[in-house]
Formats: sequence, structure tokens, C-alpha cells
Amino acid sequence: VQDVNPLYGRDAYTGQFSRPTGASASNLYNLSDFMFGLRSQYALTNFFIANVRQSLYFGYLQDDFRVNSKLTLNLGLRYEYATPQWERDNNATNYDPATKTLVKATNDDRYLVNPDKNNLAPRLGFAYAMDGKTVIRGGYGIAFIHFHRAGGANLLPINGPQVITAVVSQSNATDPSFRPTQAGYPADLTNPSKFNPLVANITYMPRDNKTTSIQSWFFSAQRELWKNVVVDLAYVGNKTKDSLLFANYNQAAPNNAAGSLSLAARRPIPEYGDITYSFNGGKSAYNSFQIRLEGRRGSVTFLSSLTISKAKDNGAGSLENPNGNFPAPQDINNLDAEYTTSAFDQPWNSTISVIWQLPFFKSNKILGGWQIAAINNMWAGEAVTFQYTPVAAAAVSGITQDFRGANNYRPNIVCDPTLPADQRTVAQYFNPACVQAPTNPSQPFGNAARNTARGDSIYQLDMALLKSFEMFKGKRLELRVEAFNILNKTNFRAPNGNRSSAAFGSITATYDPRQIQLGAKFVF
Repeated sequence: VQDVNPLYGRDAYTGQFSRPTGASASNLYNLSDFMFGLRSQYALTNFFIANVRQSLYFGYLQDDFRVNSKLTLNLGLRYEYATPQWERDNNATNYDPATKTLVKATNDDRYLVNPDKNNLAPRLGFAYAMDGKTVIRGGYGIAFIHFHRAGGANLLPINGPQVITAVVSQSNATDPSFRPTQAGYPADLTNPSKFNPLVANITYMPRDNKTTSIQSWFFSAQRELWKNVVVDLAYVGNKTKDSLLFANYNQAAPNNAAGSLSLAARRPIPEYGDITYSFNGGKSAYNSFQIRLEGRRGSVTFLSSLTISKAKDNGAGSLENPNGNFPAPQDINNLDAEYTTSAFDQPWNSTISVIWQLPFFKSNKILGGWQIAAINNMWAGEAVTFQYTPVAAAAVSGITQDFRGANNYRPNIVCDPTLPADQRTVAQYFNPACVQAPTNPSQPFGNAARNTARGDSIYQLDMALLKSFEMFKGKRLELRVEAFNILNKTNFRAPNGNRSSAAFGSITATYDPRQIQLGAKFVF
């Protein structure tokens, strides 16, 4: 695994050092900082290849039991054991909060975390035929996730001193030690032999690391209303615990109102800089009601489904964090504030599809045998988390990469941020007066919850025209014309939710416009 960055350096310009005394904050001063070379942070990482290993062992028992003519049970039990990941040559370390040292892997302690040997996964399902037209079904099961693709922050080989992710934050441009952009990076900044814990971003993974588990269940009732027409009502849910989250274990306390204290002076563990905390603190819950009507009447086949649901969690998956969502909290000391609407919450979703076997010219091999198909999709718009970028004096962490535990700074909401429907435009979807970025360095955490706003709903109609030609015995040619978003409706992506951005509230992307494609398939 070679998953370290920034190999060629990374600079940030959020200090507003060029802002005149008394002037209001503006992103223009960040631009002028860039022109003057007044960087608020610089970072660099050394090259490293980790030879990561992991072993997995699974076993299961499962069988179907027909209790009587009406009831069938499906019972099973799985056991899953996966070793923690280790490095072939023991080039791995883990931070120990008890001794405040980095513990190196040995042949007797290769994992540096304790294996989880408690991964029992029962499975239960049943089907009960009440009569010839009604069936009741249900099921429950547990599954485990043994590997998280998280950008390297949960890999202990990618840790100091073998890997140095040096991060230097600067809050005072008049300090003699301030290093401007034109001075480059200090020599030996990422030299493992000169490891400096005060500027290196190390990783801490608790010894009692748990395997992420997912409990899933459903209960449904299916009824034949008429011949070849079935309705299905279902409750579907799942619950996840011990999923992977990140935070800064050495998050600094908020600054004083004047913003005069350095980041290092505010850290709870003064011997170290940023400590990426890779821990199993994630949780989620999903509950839904689903209704489906499916059938065939004459030459028409149809399907209509509607899902009403609610999804909640306390963090997005690493590298899967849309619209201002992070796999890390705003404040490590207030994790309860993170549990709310998920980025993937979709309150409603409706799909209607129809296939019509055209009845015209049935006896004609050329003119007959055509089909028309249509699929109409409608679903709720994307959720948006408001965020902002604090000035350097208000920051409580030097981590800027969300997959290493960067704080998800959120602003204050003082009124309904979404403009009335008749006032929204692609240039201004939100009311900026209702979303206020904190300006007091001693109060950097706003009251906005995650995913408090939502973009416009999406509507799309797709259609297809199909014809199958019998060519030889058992062989046929299928031609089709497909049109996606045939009405060419403009479906907008989520508005910009970063209050520090000049583009706040604007919409700069859409889903695909109308697309038409031709296809041919030879079946033999």
C-alpha cells in the first residue's frame, strides 16, 4: 500500500494575515495571503510502501425447514474471524495514551490492536402462506465489515516515525519563526530519523478495536389482488454499530476571544501535534415502509413502488462524504451532536415502470412485435450540511483532510436557511442572512446540525422502443432505442453549503440531460 500524501507538499491560506485592522473577514484576504506567500499551514509527507497483510476465516451452517404445508423456516449461523491488518516487516506503530509513546510492532504484537473474536452472525427467515393468495415473510440477520477503505488513516503502518505526515500551523505572520511560501519546506521535515512529534500527524487506534456489525430485518405481506396482480407491503430496516469514524484525539481547546494563543499552546497533550483518532464510534439506523404493486394485464406489464424512509447516522463514510459531510465530528468533545439525518437519507422514492407489447401488426414479422417501455423515477433532493472555514486563530486542529479527522466546522443557523420556492435561483438557493459563520475565536463551533437543508427533488422519465427479429432457428436480433430523461428536465444537484465560499447557496451542477442511444444485441 502506498497511500500517503501530500508527497509534494500542501499549503493553506486561511489566516487572513493581510486583512487590515478593523476590516471584516473576506475570502479576498485569503487570496492576498496567497499572493504574499503568507500561508497559515504547510504539510509534507515522505514516500513509504507498506506491505499490509490480513487473514480472514469464515464458517457457516444453514438449512431450510418445512414445518408444515404453510410455514417454512430458514435458519443459519455464521462465524467470522478476521485478523487485524499487520505489516509484513513490523513497520507499524500505534500511539499509547497511557504512556504517551508510540509502540512499535513486534513478532509478539504484530497487530497493535486486539483481534475481535466475537463475530457470531445468526440468520432467521420465514415464509407463511395464509391462503392461496396471501404470503407473510420476514427475516433477520447480522453481517460484519472487516475492511474499511479509509484513505490510509486507519492503517497503522502509515504512522510515525516510518511515515511522517508533517503539519505546521502558523497563526502569527510577524513571528520570527513564520515560514512564507517562498521559503519552501524545512530540510529534514519528513526525515524519519529526525521524527518530531510536535509537527507530525500520527495515528491512534484503540486496543479494543471492534468489528463493524450491521443488523438487518424485514417483514412483508404479499397479496394477489387479481389474477397476475400482486401488492406487497413491507417494513425494512437496519442498524449499524462500531463503524469507523475519525477525529483529532489531540484537538486543541478553543482560543481566547483575542485569538492570541497558538494552536500548540491549547493542546491537551502538549508533547504531540495532531493525533488522528481512528475509532469505532460510528452508528446508523434506517427504517422504511415500502409498498409495491406489480402485475400483468393483457399486453401491459407494470410495476409501481414507493418507499418512505428515514436514515440517521453520526458521520459519513470516509471518501463517501457528499455535500459538506465528514467522517469526523465538529467537536470530539460533543459526539452526541453528530447523530442526526444521514447524508444518504432519502425521505421518499417513487418508481413506476410500464412495458407495453404493441398489439399492432402481430402477424407481420417486420411491423409487429414492438415493445414500448417507460420508467418514471422521483426522489427527494440531496441533503446538505452547512460548513465554514475558520480563520487560523479559531482553528482547533491542524488536520485539513477529512479522512484523517479534520473537524467539520459548522456555522450558526438563526432562521430558516432555505429561501421560499418562488425566491430560489441557481445563484441563491439559501438565505445567507440565516447562516452565520462564527467570528469569535473562542466559539468556533456553530449550532448547525448535519444535513439540515435539502436541494430540489429529482424527476426523470426514461423510455425505450424495442424490436426483436427472429433470424434463424433459436437465434434473434434485438434492436432498441433508449432515451434517458426524455423530457430533458433540468434536475439540479445540491447547492453549495460552505458559508465561507463566495459561491455559497449557488448551484453549479445538474444531473444528466436527455441522452439517446441505439443498441443492438444478437442472441444465439
